Amino acid sequence: MIQDFKDLVVWQKAVVLVKEIYKLTKTFPPEEQFGLTSQIRRAAISVSSNIAEGHSRKGREFPHFLSIARGSLAEVESQLLIAVELNYISSTDAIKLRDLASEIYRMMGALSKKLTPRPSPLTP
Repeated sequence: MIQDFKDLVVWQKAVVLVKEIYKLTKTFPPEEQFGLTSQIRRAAISVSSNIAEGHSRKGREFPHFLSIARGSLAEVESQLLIAVELNYISSTDAIKLRDLASEIYRMMGALSKKLTPRPSPLTP
């Protein structure tokens, strides 16, 4: 098992997502500073934060934190679509980030599955 959450590739990719979201939202209108800009940044940060916190808890709690992170990732994807609809970002930029988000989502699902104990088969 990986000892430090920073060594998890999924956490590293989540941090890349945060950095890309911050770059992208710098172009949002000033009136969105406390609206969509703040919301999408917080949701993106929540992904990497929940991966880190879950890793520190170990055991059965880690999959729970991954589930929370996946929910935050869905928020990011929804907010990217809204940003496109409001013409704050291009579809191309949104697709690039949604592709990264989808990759992170799949990685968290695979990690959660690996961490969740399987019930042992009943013996007759």
